[in-house]
Amino acid sequence: MFGLFGLTVSLTWAQTRVTSLTGDIRVHPDFESKSLGNKRQVTVYLPPGYDASPKRRYRVLLMHDGQNIFDGMRSFIPNQEWRADETATSLIEAGLIEPIIIVGVDNAGMDRGNEYLPLEIRAGGGQKMGGKADQYAAFLIGEVLPFIKKTYRVAPGKVGVCGSSFGGIISLHLGLAHPEVFDRIGVFSPSLWVGGGAMTRRVAALPRAFASRFWIDMGTQEAPEAEAAAKGLGQAFVARGWKMGENVTVVIDKGAQHNERAWAQRFPSFLMWMYGRR
Repeated sequence: MFGLFGLTVSLTWAQTRVTSLTGDIRVHPDFESKSLGNKRQVTVYLPPGYDASPKRRYRVLLMHDGQNIFDGMRSFIPNQEWRADETATSLIEAGLIEPIIIVGVDNAGMDRGNEYLPLEIRAGGGQKMGGKADQYAAFLIGEVLPFIKKTYRVAPGKVGVCGSSFGGIISLHLGLAHPEVFDRIGVFSPSLWVGGGAMTRRVAALPRAFASRFWIDMGTQEAPEAEAAAKGLGQAFVARGWKMGENVTVVIDKGAQHNERAWAQRFPSFLMWMYGRR
């Protein structure tokens, strides 16, 4: 048992892992990054009907922590993953969202915090962490996206990005720093304590709203003050010109904890708000 962001998690490493991949999943192992000097797996979910519609092109949603997105065999907590493939398939087949391509980009293990945090912070024991977010952005924009657009039938225009915890912070950073690339931003359970609220202050300092949509959420059983921080981030967007419920939304999930199970439960609503057929 250990505590993480106020949540007590029981890890049963001996639990039998079961593969949970659904639909057309393409795996690109050992995807090399010149920007970061490392390799990781990139996993691509293709929507139902992809092969049957050779002329159709699709929007892309990038997701961080790719190990936890599709397959319980690879997830940090055994068999606890976002169920992004199952959820997208169900919503697409029901006609509730447009067909999309989802790209899960693995984190870099021990280097995860360094790549996901724009600011350098001191973690436990005084160890420094963070500061490589712009290099990670260069990796996504300059290496991952060109590969995806070359390999798959991607619609022209901007793409979405989504992540949780530190992944929520890097998603927010990408949305603020690169609105020319990312326009649908999923900020799940963001670690807004980083830099003493630096990301919220950054939003508050924006000159004006721009044409991107931001989803912000938090569970009530996460870190102390996390709910207030999420609401504060939403209000910072509203103060700069975004309209609540239209191009920014804040979802407070009563009783939800800081884990993939909670994020999986909110993911359908996120997809419908961002990609729903209107």
